[in-house]
Amino acid sequence: MCGINGFNFSDRDAIQKMVAVTRHRGPDGEGIFVRDGISLGHNRLAIIDLSTLAAQPMESRDGHHRIVFNGEIYNYRELRTELIAKTGPFQTTSDTEVILRAYEAWGSGCFKRFNGIFALAIWDSERKELVLARDSVGVKPLFYYWANGSFIFSSELKGILTHEIPRTLDQTALALYFRLLYAPGEQTLLSGIKRLPPGHMGKLRGGTFEIKPYWSVSDFQDFDDKEGIKEEIRTLMGKAVRRQMIADVPVGLYLSGGIDSTVLLGLMAKESTRPIETFSVGFDVGEEEKKFNEDFVVARETAKRYRTHHHELTIGALDVAKNLEQMFWHMDDLVANPAQVANFLLSSLAGKHVKVVLGGDGGDELFGGYGRHYYYRLIERWQSLPRLLRNNVLTRAGFRALGIGRAIERLNTEDTFSLWWSFMAQKEYPARSVLKDDAESLRNGKEYMKKTFFENLPRTDLAKQMMYLDLTTWLPGASLIRSDQMGMASGLEERVPILDRDVVELAMRIPSRWKMRNPRQGKDIFREAMKEYIPEAVYGKKKTGWFLPTSKWLRTGLKDAAYEILSPDYNRATGEFIDFTAARIMLDDHITRRRYALNTIWSLIAFQVWAKKYLTDL
Repeated sequence: MCGINGFNFSDRDAIQKMVAVTRHRGPDGEGIFVRDGISLGHNRLAIIDLSTLAAQPMESRDGHHRIVFNGEIYNYRELRTELIAKTGPFQTTSDTEVILRAYEAWGSGCFKRFNGIFALAIWDSERKELVLARDSVGVKPLFYYWANGSFIFSSELKGILTHEIPRTLDQTALALYFRLLYAPGEQTLLSGIKRLPPGHMGKLRGGTFEIKPYWSVSDFQDFDDKEGIKEEIRTLMGKAVRRQMIADVPVGLYLSGGIDSTVLLGLMAKESTRPIETFSVGFDVGEEEKKFNEDFVVARETAKRYRTHHHELTIGALDVAKNLEQMFWHMDDLVANPAQVANFLLSSLAGKHVKVVLGGDGGDELFGGYGRHYYYRLIERWQSLPRLLRNNVLTRAGFRALGIGRAIERLNTEDTFSLWWSFMAQKEYPARSVLKDDAESLRNGKEYMKKTFFENLPRTDLAKQMMYLDLTTWLPGASLIRSDQMGMASGLEERVPILDRDVVELAMRIPSRWKMRNPRQGKDIFREAMKEYIPEAVYGKKKTGWFLPTSKWLRTGLKDAAYEILSPDYNRATGEFIDFTAARIMLDDHITRRRYALNTIWSLIAFQVWAKKYLTDL
């Protein structure tokens, strides 16, 4: 919806600089508020109540509170009705005013009542108190810097970097980035700049900034009525899509050709009286590489079935090379995923037609859509056998005879963190071969992960624990931030109905055995519940994931750009971290097919371009 910025001192020029650098997030208007001890700024992407009365920073009726808010509150109409009865009439029809009025009525307890995607800041001029809050699963980003009495916050890192603050790399976050392809948790790659965690609020008063949770999944007890749960999935998904289609501007859909976006399209078509605007991306590859466009073709047929206004984009290696630097300027909370270029370019196309799109994010993570979710169940069943039976000389010999000798190590890994790491982290050799000594940073990173995410795992089955970890690590740290920053680069908001809070809470109580029966598809109960919206070509299709032909492109149209970026002359500031001789050998080996290393190569390319942008002046 917007971009928000602010800090705990008065400086009109500084807040205007922040608003200027995040202008892409809200091209429909800007506003600032500067008083003693506070500066707030807002970039507006007008979606609900397009009038100037709904502009921000918005003031409360009594003048004691000011708000800057990014996102949407999907249940704002119900809350508004309740608040009118409690506090009187409203001046606007915006959800922003609902938040202000709710905060006046219920204080910080209002945040747990919001079903939506949001990052916000509220200034209380009487108490001299600044309150920040972020939505339950982290769809909307919120960064802050707190040092030497200065508190600065923004929707993007680049907003904070308009201030004179140190630009030093966080070595622990960097070590995790090169293994996980993102930096999980609160810490970003830049020391001192942190993320407010999902489902949390922060309160700045005097010299103290206190962070505390206001929501988390608390009930993991398995349901026992499968047919009843299917009906509940249908009901909650229908409500989520209905709520998230509320807007005073057109709403479209990213149509990938998979289960999740197809279900969303079916539900949207049911609610809409006009054709849905749908958007798909394909890749410029030869006939022998048509596997990369299988979902693209399926999406086209699905669009025909639902009679959408379908828009297609085909991209090639030169498109990627041409847009790399601009894309990574927008991707300032660095993630290394080749799909981000497709996100960036598809969002640019969609932004020419709509201001809001729905996306299928979260379906795999909540309902067991990845092959690894099936294997977690398999591992847990294997480990229920006596240790002597599953880990002896004969068993190991049998696995080796089947050509899967390494599998037994993973099957017998009982430590939850080590098992998670074995699935989620890149193989150590490629990263270690090109990074200068970061062993201590990696150890610190692993300890941080254990303490932050593993110490208080819910007491439930292994597969459900791992899906919960997807919800708290990968989704906010890699997937949702990529969707936000790539979409908002074009002033386009993505909404994610499957991550509706009610759907999340339901999914965490569904038995894992109902979600996955084999590693080829997964999401069994979700597919069964929503079958009426899924064409047969989609319903029975093996899950392939969304992969770009980047490995092939590195050998053709991306090759020159890759060699240029992975050279010491491109950015000498990174020479203390990267062995460029080893990086060039790795790229040579990949191009000549001696050794596949796409993920490590892409993480190096991403880091190099990002570092050139953000370790120097904007």
